[in-house]
Amino acid sequence: MTIEKLIAVSGKPGLYEMVSGGKKNVIVQSLADGKRFPISAVSNISTLDSIAIYTFTEEVPLSDVFYTIFQKEEGKATISHKESGKVLTSFFTEILPEYDTERVYTSNIKKVIQWYNILVDKGFDFTALEPKNEDENDEAGEE
Repeated sequence: MTIEKLIAVSGKPGLYEMVSGGKKNVIVQSLADGKRFPISAVSNISTLDSIAIYTFTEEVPLSDVFYTIFQKEEGKATISHKESGKVLTSFFTEILPEYDTERVYTSNIKKVIQWYNILVDKGFDFTALEPKNEDENDEAGEE
C-alpha cells in the first residue's frame, strides 16, 4: 500500500485503496471493511499524495504531516478525531505550528487525524513518507 494509491472520496467516510482503473470508473477497496466497489469518474476523489495543508508561507504535503505525526507518536495511533475542536487545533498546532488557521478548518484537522489513525491500524509504512532533503536533490541535479 502506497500513498499514491490511497484516495478519499467526497461524501464517503474513510479511506480507499485504488485496485484498478478504467476510462469511466476506478475500482477501490475500503480500508475499513475490505469491500471492493467502483467509483465513477464523476465522483470527486482525491489521492492522498495530492492533498496539501495550507500554511502561511506554503502548502505542506499531507504525507509530510503524516510523517510528523508518526514521529511524534512513535509509530502509534494519535488522539481521536472525535476530540473537541480546541483539543484538535492544539494538537495540530504542535504538528504544524505555521498552519493557516483561516483556511484549515477543524473538519480538515479531523480528517487528517482520522486518516492517520486508519493508516496506523492497517500497518501503513510511514517511514516511506520521510521528506526528502531538497538541498541534496538540487545539488545532485546541478552537476
